[in-house]
Amino acid sequence: MNTKPGIIGKKLGMTQLYKEDGTVQRVTVIDTSSLVVAGKRTKEKDGYVAVVFGLTDAKEKHLAKAQQAAFKKANVTAKRTLKELRCDDEFAAKFEVGASVNLADLFQPGQIVDTQGTTRGRGFSGVVRRWSFAGFVQTHGTHEYRRHGGSIGTNMTPGRTLPNLKMPGQYGNETVSVLNLKVARVDAEKNLLMIEGGIPGPENGLVVIRHGVKGRERKKR
Repeated sequence: MNTKPGIIGKKLGMTQLYKEDGTVQRVTVIDTSSLVVAGKRTKEKDGYVAVVFGLTDAKEKHLAKAQQAAFKKANVTAKRTLKELRCDDEFAAKFEVGASVNLADLFQPGQIVDTQGTTRGRGFSGVVRRWSFAGFVQTHGTHEYRRHGGSIGTNMTPGRTLPNLKMPGQYGNETVSVLNLKVARVDAEKNLLMIEGGIPGPENGLVVIRHGVKGRERKKR
């Protein structure tokens, strides 16, 4: 389990920055302006160590009474998104419940980080779109079979469809991790974190950013 220091943020989109040598780098912009520490988990009480982060302000009328009571007890503004990240005792000791997060204390330009997000959901899709199947031949009398996946079985033995075949189904809406990305810029005043490369997820999607496990830069193709 990854217990490296990390935070959550909201993906604003992508833009580009110019380096000193004039080359252009594409970056993903992460917003942490509404990020606060909503709670902590301790080994004595919970059996493990973690920090609970809250993101995006919410109206109390949209929350259950139990959630409202929890926020009031912690003296924290109601948040729409809560995410618990496991960590070590040293990292958890840096935060107090209700405090905001200073990006400059956690990330530096050039640092290697691991990111995680939820990909765009594309609904029920066929094999051509979901798995990039080539489809059937378009000529010589082909009817109603152009985008089919072909045979899914064998013969009397085993007499059934084998599991894990690439077939139509839900496409997207999966948790995907992208490792070894480099921090391009840290804007502590505006609470913006710019990371070189793409991060899975739509605009305003939830993103998790942690210190890199492997600690080496991602190879460029």
